[in-house]
Amino acid sequence: MERHLYTTTFLHLVTLLFIFRTISAVRFPPGPTPTNDLDFIRTSCNATLYPDVCYTSLAGYASSVQDNPARLAKLAIGVSLSRAKYTASYLSKLSRASASAAVRDCVSNVGDAVEQMRGSLRQLREMNHRRPGAPAFRFQMSNVQTWMSAALTDEETCTDGITEEMEDGETKTAVCERVADVKRFTSNALALVNTYANNGA
Repeated sequence: MERHLYTTTFLHLVTLLFIFRTISAVRFPPGPTPTNDLDFIRTSCNATLYPDVCYTSLAGYASSVQDNPARLAKLAIGVSLSRAKYTASYLSKLSRASASAAVRDCVSNVGDAVEQMRGSLRQLREMNHRRPGAPAFRFQMSNVQTWMSAALTDEETCTDGITEEMEDGETKTAVCERVADVKRFTSNALALVNTYANNGA
């Protein structure tokens, strides 16, 4: 009898140990993004020309951004830069198979935009310890605004050239659509940079 009781108790303990180890091994998914973080993204995006595109592309990073306008500006430029690099790669491949001078010009334009955005992002990262409102902050933010504005101009120059010089067709439509997509992201990033610059000045 005692032996049976001992065996039963032992089995219960083994079962409990297994349950506890199983529970501790489970990796629960992270909690939902706090509503105030998402509200900050949404409110900030309302100041852009394409708020839906802005919110959709940035909301997934709300927990990292929180309510920090500097982080939001850097993130927006990073997202725009990624889209521009992807489009630059597409245009480069297209130019090798096309005799169109407009496409070759577009490769140069979008490539210039990529470099402008890289410079903007690098400048913002170097400003981590700058105090908003200080002369150095205003000067460096002015650089970022100038470069992002130049990037948008480069992209517009690309689509203007394609529209005016390229014959209608699938290639023209594809190029215009891809560059227009990049322009929306760059425009939004510039708007968020301007908001940060104006509020921090």
